[in-house]
Amino acid sequence: MSTAINPETLNFLSTLEINNNREWFNENKQLYLEAKANFENVVNEIIAEVAEFDESVERLEAKNCIFRIYKDTRFSKDKTPYKTNIGASLVEKGPKTLNHAGYYIHLENGKSFLAGGVYMTEPKNLKAIREAISSDGEKFMKILNKKSFKDVLELQGTQLVKVPQGFDKENPMADYLKFKQFTVFHPLSDKEVLDKNFVKNTVKVLKEIYPFNRFLNEAIGK
Repeated sequence: MSTAINPETLNFLSTLEINNNREWFNENKQLYLEAKANFENVVNEIIAEVAEFDESVERLEAKNCIFRIYKDTRFSKDKTPYKTNIGASLVEKGPKTLNHAGYYIHLENGKSFLAGGVYMTEPKNLKAIREAISSDGEKFMKILNKKSFKDVLELQGTQLVKVPQGFDKENPMADYLKFKQFTVFHPLSDKEVLDKNFVKNTVKVLKEIYPFNRFLNEAIGK
């Protein structure tokens, strides 16, 4: 039987949102540790199942993929010390890589989601992705237009006003070449997060993301 997200995990995040201060957090740190452990167990199950179709994640461990709850407030106007979400990045070279496409799982009351692709990457990699889209637009569109993909995922990312330098503005893929990030997004309701089949349902969505990630990673190269 799959591990599920405990209601207490979302309850902790909700309560932290109201009590985002060090005194409350220190007094209730055990609740955080329990929420983190629950999420870690779920993510480890997800990794194991995703590895069956994407071997790039098979060496990952959830404990190394989950982001810290402590915020870096040095350059932020919001000085609350803790994130009110918990997330994990499943990327071949680890959660901090800026180079490769991967999967992201985000839990937050009323704002949970699954995502894939590349949010930030080096300029040379972004250029390589655009070149792949320009030269093999048919393959890229086949991925985006697959019904099972379109039913659960939406392409997102900020876009340039003009086609980037070095690409023909009349290119049939021009609208996609303007993207600065190549990410796909699947929103989750709290009910879906707490579903007993959360692992199974999540893996189903991530499996749809896999061809998109593979296209991006093949463009970037190893």
